[in-house]
Amino acid sequence: MKKIKALLDFIQLSVAAKIAFCRNVITKLTGSVIFSNPDVSLMEAKAAVDALDAAYLASKDGSHTAVSAMHDAEDKVDNLFRLLAAYVDRIANGNETEILSAGFHVSKQSGSIQKPELAAQDGDNSGNVWLVARAIEKAGAYIWQYAKDAIPETEAGWITAGHSTQSYFQVTGLDVASKYYFRVMAVTPTGPTDYTAPVMKVII
Repeated sequence: MKKIKALLDFIQLSVAAKIAFCRNVITKLTGSVIFSNPDVSLMEAKAAVDALDAAYLASKDGSHTAVSAMHDAEDKVDNLFRLLAAYVDRIANGNETEILSAGFHVSKQSGSIQKPELAAQDGDNSGNVWLVARAIEKAGAYIWQYAKDAIPETEAGWITAGHSTQSYFQVTGLDVASKYYFRVMAVTPTGPTDYTAPVMKVII
């Protein structure tokens, strides 16, 4: 049986949701008897989240400099909380209750049909991205969507890039040096699948 681990799903959250998630982890780890000596100082983690919060608010004016600073702050938070998740994994050693007590989500045992996996690769020209999904049996079509800068908090925030009959698709005309999130849904004879977990790509 596969050992239960802390998920790194927080990386895919919108910035606002990520800030809330990380603050909850810090709260749960503070004073924890189980996780008493984290590899990352909780003061350092809190300072990074506070900096991300400030950068997120500053980015609302839409300036490229402010948005870039927000991405830098987000990358720092992601790296610190990856380290915290690894620490929690090491101490909990597969104990689901202990992982959850630290505020992280846990991996589930396999048994259900997996959603199609998705990869984003550099496209044929600058500003383009190739999306490649794992093919789904009997799928008649694939619906490709994207969002810029952050994962939308509502479905209405996703933009449909196009449809294809193959499990790959090239999105064109994207803004260079910007962060995009992509996802795909397969349409099968029994109905549509769920969208894949969003995949992030910085456009070159």
